[in-house]
Parts: sequence; C-alpha cells; structure tokens
Amino acid sequence: MDTVSLDALQTSPLLSDTISIMLGIALSAACGFRIFVPFLVVSLIGVLSGISLPSGFEWLDTQQALILFAVASSIEVLAYYIPWLDNILDTVGTPLAAAAGAFATAAAIPPEMSPLVQWTIAVIAGGGSAGLIKGLTSVSRVASTATTGGLANPLLATLELVAATILSVLAVTLPAIAAIVVLAILIAAIVKVRQIWLKKKSIPSASS
Repeated sequence: MDTVSLDALQTSPLLSDTISIMLGIALSAACGFRIFVPFLVVSLIGVLSGISLPSGFEWLDTQQALILFAVASSIEVLAYYIPWLDNILDTVGTPLAAAAGAFATAAAIPPEMSPLVQWTIAVIAGGGSAGLIKGLTSVSRVASTATTGGLANPLLATLELVAATILSVLAVTLPAIAAIVVLAILIAAIVKVRQIWLKKKSIPSASS
C-alpha cells in the first residue's frame, strides 16, 4: 500500500472520533514545547510522504503552508538559542501556545461534532495541555538561567525541540501512543507545579 491513510485504520465512528481527539491533543501538547514546529512536521509529512493527513489538516498539505511554517519554525527555534531572549519568548509564548493548542485540537475534532463540544474540548484539553507544558518549560528555563547563568539554556532548548518533533510525528502516525506520552508528560507537569506551589507556600510559614 503506497499511501497510508489514518482513515483506513478507523473501524467505527466512535473510534474515529477518539483517535482524532487523541491526535489533536498530542499536537496541542507539542505546541507547548514549540508553537510552530508541530504544524511544520504535519506539513512535511503531508507534502513529502505518502501519508494522507487527517480531516481538518488537509490545508497543511501544500507547498505554501510548508514554506510558511518552515520560516516561522526556524525563527522560533533560533530565537531560543539567544540568551535572555528565550525567557522573554516564554512570557509572550505561553498564551500563544495555549491558543495554538486549542486550534490544533479544534481542527482535529470531526466537523459533525457540536461546536460547543468541539471548542470546549479544544480549549480545556488542547489549550490546557499546551499551556501547562509551556508553563513548565518556562519555569525550567528560569531555574536554568538562575542556576547556570543561562549556560544550560541551549541544552534545554534542544530537548524541547526534540520533544516537539517526536510528539508531532507520533501524533500523526501513532495517535494512541502519542496520547499516552502526553498523559505521562502532563502528570509530571502537574506534580512539578504542585511541588513548586507547596514550596512557595511553605516559605511564608517558615519566615513566620
């Protein structure tokens, strides 16, 4: 079979909807690491491979989309290797990542689904996943800047780029596996955020 179609793997409407939502949430989580890279990866898969993109992402299967996201991703990736600019980008990028995550999930949800349900899932699951992961990477970068003077920030930026790329590829090719990976990342993020919150909460108590 020359062309691999995700639709061919879906044996029932319920399974189809579930896989589509998994794909969208996985791409949303990838947006938490890098905003434009997930869309570039999907566009590359659509344009250069024989894999048919899922419904809602066909517009990425064009040369124009590929060039646009290649330029945007290059600027974003390179900017994270510039000291101090990376911290500024985290501040600006957090709401943008959440918006991109919500959009990615909304695009993946089947059109026959109610718009209310579609955007509720998109905002909560998609935007929430991207925002939480982006927040965790921002906290990690601030800690790296404080402890190493920013020397370890390029390593962190590289790990984030790799995570965004791998998660995006998994989202399109193996959405169920990608969803499991995202779940593990989100659990780790929630645990980390809770630890930070408890630590900050204990500081005033210790002072008093």
